[in-house]
Amino acid sequence: MDHLLAQLRAAAEPTRLRLLALCARGALCVSDLCDVLGQSQPRLSRHLKLLVEAGLLERIPEGANAYFQVPSSATLVRQLLSRLPEGDPELAADRRQGARIAAERARAASDAFRRDGADWDELRALDLPAREIEQAIAAALPAQIGRLVDIGTGTGSLLELLAERTEHALGFDASREMLALARARLAERGIADHCAVRQADMYRLPLADASQDVATMQMVLHYAEEPAAAIAEAARVLRTDGVLLIVDLAQHQRGDITARHAHRWPGFDDGRMTQWLDRAGCALRQCQELPGTIAVRLWTAQRLPNAVTIAEPAFQL
Repeated sequence: MDHLLAQLRAAAEPTRLRLLALCARGALCVSDLCDVLGQSQPRLSRHLKLLVEAGLLERIPEGANAYFQVPSSATLVRQLLSRLPEGDPELAADRRQGARIAAERARAASDAFRRDGADWDELRALDLPAREIEQAIAAALPAQIGRLVDIGTGTGSLLELLAERTEHALGFDASREMLALARARLAERGIADHCAVRQADMYRLPLADASQDVATMQMVLHYAEEPAAAIAEAARVLRTDGVLLIVDLAQHQRGDITARHAHRWPGFDDGRMTQWLDRAGCALRQCQELPGTIAVRLWTAQRLPNAVTIAEPAFQL
């Protein structure tokens, strides 16, 4: 009862209700919230601190900044927000400002990628069959997913693809620009209530052991210095019988593409992938290949009970 009363007291203030309504639509940083609400950072920081301490918001550090969002477990927040009048002019103005900020952030990130000469949509850059890959991913995964982690989420396209069948999805990426685009995508699609992204190293995911039902890695490993270590980390966070889906390039001899797109590895073969999965405590259940400029393969594996991950040296060409 004490915890519930503390949460109700934390929420029972106009500015804090506005903060909850904004952060329920997608993660925002303090400067974003100051812009929307027109209040000073010290004032909003005090409100945010109270909401975080009450468990109504979670604070997600990202470099020198921090984002705030409503945790998936905060059912009280959803109940309170459902009672707010949809046509309230102040809340409507907040929503418009929040949408503007998300759009500006996405445009800035996209401009930065074009300016630096990077094509963040790698499937299009490599002329790969994106629609066929999406269909194969959807078919390879369970019809209903509890907790999903997408490692190397990029712009969040996989989170969007699987949003309707997932209770809670979390994407990790090392690039702040990618995450800016992903946050804008999730907010625009209206799925930020159960899909979120965070900045993290794929070798050190901020997740508990055996906490996820499904882990996905799409077009990630050919950039990894140590693919075996990345697979082992993905396996660590999977529950027993959890599914690990790896989508990546099949082994190829296209040195021009590898050099042009700064790939670390020229794709992977089934033998090496099977070995890595086995040493990570996972059993390979299915392989599928999709033809294209370079063939794409899908490896679907399952976390074994009582599995022990065995460390392996970095893969050498």
